[in-house]
Amino acid sequence: MREPRPNRYRTGWAGDQRAEGVGRELRVAGWVHRRRDHGGLIFIDLRDRTGLLQLVFRPEENPEAHAVAHTLRSEDVISAVGQLVRREEGTVNPGLPTGEVELNVRAVEKLADAETPPFPVDEDGQLDEMLRLRHRYLDLRRERMRRNIELRHEIVAAIRSRLDPLGFLEIETPFLTRSTPEGARDFLVPSRLEPGSFFALPQSPQLFKQLLMVGGLERYYQIVRCFRDEDARADRLPEFTQLDIEMSFVEEDDVLEVAEAVTQAMLAAGGVSIELPLERVPYDEAMLRYGSDRPDRRIGMEIHDLGEVFAGSGFRVFADALASGKAVRGFAARGELTRRRFDELTEQARRLGAGGLVWAVVEEGGWRSPVAKFLSPQEMEAAARAVGAERGDAILIVADTPATTARVLGQLRLELAPAAVEGHDVFWVVDFPMLEWNEDEGRWDALHHPFTAPVGDLDSDPGTWRSRAYDIVWNGNEIGGGSIRINMPEVQERVFDALGIPPEEARERFGFLLDAFRYGAPPHGGIAFGIDRIVALCAGEDSIRDVIAFPKLASGFDPLTGAPAPVDEPQLRELGLRLAAAPGARARGEEAPAPQHPEETGTAERR
Repeated sequence: MREPRPNRYRTGWAGDQRAEGVGRELRVAGWVHRRRDHGGLIFIDLRDRTGLLQLVFRPEENPEAHAVAHTLRSEDVISAVGQLVRREEGTVNPGLPTGEVELNVRAVEKLADAETPPFPVDEDGQLDEMLRLRHRYLDLRRERMRRNIELRHEIVAAIRSRLDPLGFLEIETPFLTRSTPEGARDFLVPSRLEPGSFFALPQSPQLFKQLLMVGGLERYYQIVRCFRDEDARADRLPEFTQLDIEMSFVEEDDVLEVAEAVTQAMLAAGGVSIELPLERVPYDEAMLRYGSDRPDRRIGMEIHDLGEVFAGSGFRVFADALASGKAVRGFAARGELTRRRFDELTEQARRLGAGGLVWAVVEEGGWRSPVAKFLSPQEMEAAARAVGAERGDAILIVADTPATTARVLGQLRLELAPAAVEGHDVFWVVDFPMLEWNEDEGRWDALHHPFTAPVGDLDSDPGTWRSRAYDIVWNGNEIGGGSIRINMPEVQERVFDALGIPPEEARERFGFLLDAFRYGAPPHGGIAFGIDRIVALCAGEDSIRDVIAFPKLASGFDPLTGAPAPVDEPQLRELGLRLAAAPGARARGEEAPAPQHPEETGTAERR
């Protein structure tokens, strides 16, 4: 780091000092990390943002400084001046970057007293998260959090340095806009000047970035805060940060090439090296082989279609499923599984929507399975060959609709994955369906968002449409997603119609976009990356809260400030609002149970 401008507090960074600086007159400033009193000598580890430097106070040389050192306690703020000297032989600390040197203190000034912290700042062990978030300003002093925040900065800096030479403009889009359906509830902001009307905080800059393309700016990016008023979900926060990119006069290859370059730069900043170009896996193949559109391929256990193996089988479960157009699929699980574990997996399969689970264990000279008597040895041997099962392996099979078999086997595959896998796997999933059927509401939903360009005969069944969408997956996590957009108003209107959005509602909500398209919209497309998720993965953190300076809980509650909080009656009157009932006294900071699905990335490109 560049040396600071010398002033009365410091002339150099504590963590930057090395042996080549020995003999230098130096002033440093920071917090008391640790204090050790060795009779006469007092040692203090001074901490600033760059790291630690050992300070030495000698009573015979500088009695006044030594007296002040006696009064110092953990987290006091000080400035100290002295000579940088080499540590004595036998006291060098090879585990510390500054471990060869120390500051022989001539004078010290206490700049601020500190009360005893509610948790140790000089340790990186496990702490109660609510306590950490309530005192986040102290948590940020810990080495782990400092590294994470610096890593976040480095990844964002890598994004800018990669996109700027490619002709992209960094442009801000509004935070106060109108409510549009993008898959989650909007955060609403009442307007004082227009009583009864509300702004909405953006779930993404999607419409504005498309308007920038209509405006002829052609290459846009933004590192932007987005907002979703959702129920608590696994590692998804109500406000999150994404990298947003949009380009004009492009096809998929153009967007993917830029996105790959940015991905490579981001991961390199996080210490991960990837080779380009990335593999492209069709959606249907991903669902068939892994039961997921964001699979972790490193764990193996690929799913195989066993329809041909069990064609004509005497086992009615398989025979009836195949006769009705359903699928029979399975995979091989490594390692010994107990009967109790098979029962647990069967129950989990039922909870996920399957009628049950068929299992068999390959043993010396035969098979162990509750349905062994219904299956011929030839069928079981063919099944073992198809899934690659060896002696001691278990074969797990589900017979149901293709969607159900994919969902169930995909989850069981994750359930049986090893605790740790090595390496990194980054690739694209492409050729998505355009729509998915919402059984609960009896309508079509956009698999990505309604502004994605469809592929296929728009006069045919919407269920047959494909889309020009693409997701980028890293070790089983979707870290970004995007698409080529619709740029013709008549096509956009057809998609709205398929989604059950009447023309009058489409005009009310999206009229400004449809009007813009009528003035000549170029072909355009883009992508959004989840910054929080990418930084967390690079840092090896399980929670995105550990890479955000001031996060909220998934419930939306902020333990630091107490937000959200009631407001005064005069403020409500000024906005023309009145509470219909007193707000409920909910328990502050309580988290909802984590749902049974993979963690989300926080990118708003996906519904």
